[in-house]
Amino acid sequence: MNESHPRFLRLKRLRASQKDSFRILVLASLVGALAGLAGALFQRLTAWVGAMRLDTLSESLAGSWLLAPVLFLASAVLAMGAYFLVRRVAPETGGSGVPEIEGALQDLRPVRWRRVLPVKFFGGLGALGSGMVLGREGPTIQMGANIGQMISERFRVLDNDERHMLLLAGGAGGLAAAFNAPLAGILFVIEEMRPQFKYSLISIKAVVLGSVMATIVLRLVNGQAAILQIGTFTTAPLGSLWLYLVLGLLLGAVGVVFNRVLFALQAVFQRFYAGSGVRFVLMGGLLGGCFGWLGLYVPQITGEGYDTIHEMMAGRIALPLLALFFFLRFLTTTVSFSSGAPGGIFSPLLALGTLFGGTFGYLMLIAFPDAGLEMGAFGVAGMGALFAATVRAPLTGILLVLEMTNSYALILPMIITCLGATIVAQSLGGQPLYTALLDRILARERQAASGG
Repeated sequence: MNESHPRFLRLKRLRASQKDSFRILVLASLVGALAGLAGALFQRLTAWVGAMRLDTLSESLAGSWLLAPVLFLASAVLAMGAYFLVRRVAPETGGSGVPEIEGALQDLRPVRWRRVLPVKFFGGLGALGSGMVLGREGPTIQMGANIGQMISERFRVLDNDERHMLLLAGGAGGLAAAFNAPLAGILFVIEEMRPQFKYSLISIKAVVLGSVMATIVLRLVNGQAAILQIGTFTTAPLGSLWLYLVLGLLLGAVGVVFNRVLFALQAVFQRFYAGSGVRFVLMGGLLGGCFGWLGLYVPQITGEGYDTIHEMMAGRIALPLLALFFFLRFLTTTVSFSSGAPGGIFSPLLALGTLFGGTFGYLMLIAFPDAGLEMGAFGVAGMGALFAATVRAPLTGILLVLEMTNSYALILPMIITCLGATIVAQSLGGQPLYTALLDRILARERQAASGG
């Protein structure tokens, strides 16, 4: 066949396209594996730093008046190191990093992986290790996406769409590695980043491979157990499903309030910092020291929140304390995240939702003692619903919680609760968390560029 024949040219282009697609999928698998490795190491080291800070000091100084001030100082030093790295080396690592990835997918934000990877890793270790109320998924998502950028540069991926695929594969892998939840990693990228996600068969395959490879590596390193070991639940009685809708409606309002408080506090911190690196670092030290000290006496309101979830599900927290811990943790979560620390918000949101759902469940058990209700089931439903209301990603919230808890019997109540929360949040005019955060980042940059 003549090489200039149209059929020959179409066949040649098809073969070249298939070759490029295979290359991108191989690179997406590599990105996912590296994201999983980074996530597994980050998880282990975060737990080690926290144990060294709290457990080792508590044992060494047991019964001594020095314990509280030494713990405050150790936590403050960890946090100050994290804030210093953010301020001096990579300001884009402050916060969760998800808005930065969304901005990069719109070509509005640079992806400087050489500085972001070490700062997010070690800065995240310092911030989370100090006892601040932050999640590890923020660092792992941002590190995963930056690994995608690193691989695209190393292997000379010049096409912008293909580079974005590797960013997305890394982001999905980062979330999957943080929660041992591959389906949630895939869906988060597709649902949360849908305005930036360019749907095609190859892009979806890349995201799936990134998430799957990250999960495989994570499980090889850290084991296959679900993040939350809270037991099993029976299927919710059909007559109780309306209660889950009520819970979702309430949490929709809570999610809107949460976002608005977080944005207001963020503005307060920005005014206080006034561009001063010294103020930024000292405030980080003060917050880290306070949260580290609080963790000694009221651990339920500090840290990621997994221990609090386990304690509540085991029935070891009475109803008045559940409500109190919810309000206190609401405060510690919004303060930690809005201050600019390099950490995520997912885990604290899950703990908050669990506390609210558990409180609601306790009250429903009192109100309907013969309805066959389980307090923990409302806690699980609340876990996903608050996430759905704040992030505005209900499908991700449902799958994330189900994968983390293995509570697949609660899928129907979960859907009802998350749907109700999302509808209320939208009707009240609440903004999706990460979209609003990106808008604020871009607004501050425009203001700084104009000399305002």
